[in-house]
Amino acid sequence: MAAAGYNPPGRALSLRNNECLGDLAVWERSNSGDNSEQMDRLRRNLRRIRETELTDRQAEMMHLYYDLGMSIPRIAQEKGLNKSSVSRTLARGRERLKRYLQYSW
Repeated sequence: MAAAGYNPPGRALSLRNNECLGDLAVWERSNSGDNSEQMDRLRRNLRRIRETELTDRQAEMMHLYYDLGMSIPRIAQEKGLNKSSVSRTLARGRERLKRYLQYSW
């Protein structure tokens, strides 16, 4: 039996709870450590891996998709490929990046 306006206990956030969550996000940002050195190292490693470890095709697809923001259907159309080929190439490239980046810390 569902009554209008009925909220099960613990299910819905009240305005006050949302304010607490917002305050928590502000607190976390102000009290978290500086991770700029780690982010710089990650960016450097990502750039190196994209240049050296990806195949030319994977690097090109990653550039078009992530850097230029092109959609998979558009990349497929411009390159004369099937959409599934583009998708698989991106997936393989992401997997290769993941494999190399997990050891970059």
